[in-house]
Amino acid sequence: MITVAVVDDQEMVRMGFSLILDAEESIRVIGQAADGVEAIDLVKREQPDVVLLDIRMPRLDGLAALPRLTPYSKVIMVTTFDDDDYVDAALDGGASGFLLKDAGAHLLIAGVKAAANGDALISPSLTLDLLQRRTAAAQNTSSRVDRLSQREHDIARLVAVGRTNQEICAELFISLGTVKTHLGNIQTRLEARNRVEIAARMWESGVMNTGG
Repeated sequence: MITVAVVDDQEMVRMGFSLILDAEESIRVIGQAADGVEAIDLVKREQPDVVLLDIRMPRLDGLAALPRLTPYSKVIMVTTFDDDDYVDAALDGGASGFLLKDAGAHLLIAGVKAAANGDALISPSLTLDLLQRRTAAAQNTSSRVDRLSQREHDIARLVAVGRTNQEICAELFISLGTVKTHLGNIQTRLEARNRVEIAARMWESGVMNTGG
């Protein structure tokens, strides 16, 4: 059973997310919070597997709460298209993934399951735009990407365009265990904490724009 906490200052959003997630047999919402202060107390007490965390909230916003939640749970930021600066900061702060508030039930459930499995969701409709904006952010990333083997490079490129582990297996004709092993090596070589940061490193290096 995957346990989830929903954090948003809008009661209707919290209720909607909770209804969708509780309808899934393998997911249970164990608590809700209306701001970052409540979220920290809730997460420390209950230690859910996944936290859905709004960015803009009163008292303590999601970005400020994020580093105090990640030691206990995987955190998926909930955002909107016009939150570019906030999403950049959340990525740097260790968020495991991003969802749009209007992403729909299927993507919400998929995102929670992915985060719980350490296979953080990257929504192409949001995150590719985000990562493309970060291409020039760190020029020294190129040397890290150059250290990847050809297979690691192939897998990292697929991660950067939003493929799940299962999709990578199908596309490269390799097993799930092999994908996970390579991802661990890729994280080490790229100094990336999670899947989102692997994607960020690939876009920052410029190889996603050159086809290299």
